[in-house]
Amino acid sequence: MHIDCVGILGTKKTDKTGRPKHQGCEMDDSTLSLVLFSGTDDKLNAAAVLTAGAAAMGRKVNIFLQYWALAAFRADNVLKDHGAAPEAGAEGVEHLQRHGGQHWSEIFRQAKEIGEVGIHACSLSMEMFGLKVEDLDPLVDDQFGVASFFVEVDGPVTFI
Repeated sequence: MHIDCVGILGTKKTDKTGRPKHQGCEMDDSTLSLVLFSGTDDKLNAAAVLTAGAAAMGRKVNIFLQYWALAAFRADNVLKDHGAAPEAGAEGVEHLQRHGGQHWSEIFRQAKEIGEVGIHACSLSMEMFGLKVEDLDPLVDDQFGVASFFVEVDGPVTFI
């Protein structure tokens, strides 16, 4: 997987003449804060790609796992098929399967290797599912309450 500010997964931005476009690589230093609620593979993959892109550009990433996203990060569940969002339909699922590519968990691992990425389990969701941090994949750093998550936020929050 190739990640830099010009492109992710080998896709390069170009201008109208086909020359590499580097404008827009400058970023502010605010944290990318994501709340992951959905546990479907398509949405987890989208979150992983956003995380990798931000990490490659030097942005700190703060991820809060709730409900079905948290369940997908269970150590015994992370590599299982989590399906796609209902709006994908049969055709969308077919596109996802045909595309292949890296599993979302591997993209998150790579993002953590190249940048400052924190993945935090929601305390309330942990309690609801009867989970302990040891039950989760090593990608998950710790367990946070909502207030602790928002202490880390210094910009907008995106829900996926």
